[in-house]
Amino acid sequence: MHEIRLKRVYESPSPDDGVRVLVDRLWPRGVRKADLPHDAWAKEITPSAELRTLYHRGEMPFAGFREGYVEELQGSEGAAAFAAKCKEWLQTENVTLLFAAKNQQENHALVLAAWLRRKIAAL
Repeated sequence: MHEIRLKRVYESPSPDDGVRVLVDRLWPRGVRKADLPHDAWAKEITPSAELRTLYHRGEMPFAGFREGYVEELQGSEGAAAFAAKCKEWLQTENVTLLFAAKNQQENHALVLAAWLRRKIAAL
């Protein structure tokens, strides 16, 4: 099986990216749609506006954000369907989750990738 990878939208695509999925709710600033090679845009699996707002305002630590986002993913039929689709893609190629966040150590794409790895292993 192939692997789930993470890449900022501002990085150049590479041949081993496989399926490239934008996992941000909003289109990345400064990037024209024609300039971002991607195969899917999974807006439906992004954190809720409430969680994003609390975290970005500094009213919630990353640990709390991560916990809240995982709860949202666990209760989402859309996230379960996305995990199943990722499992299909991973049979033949890598899946690269594209995100725009500057902070590469604490962001929703990291939480999503970890959740997907656990979910796919359990499918």
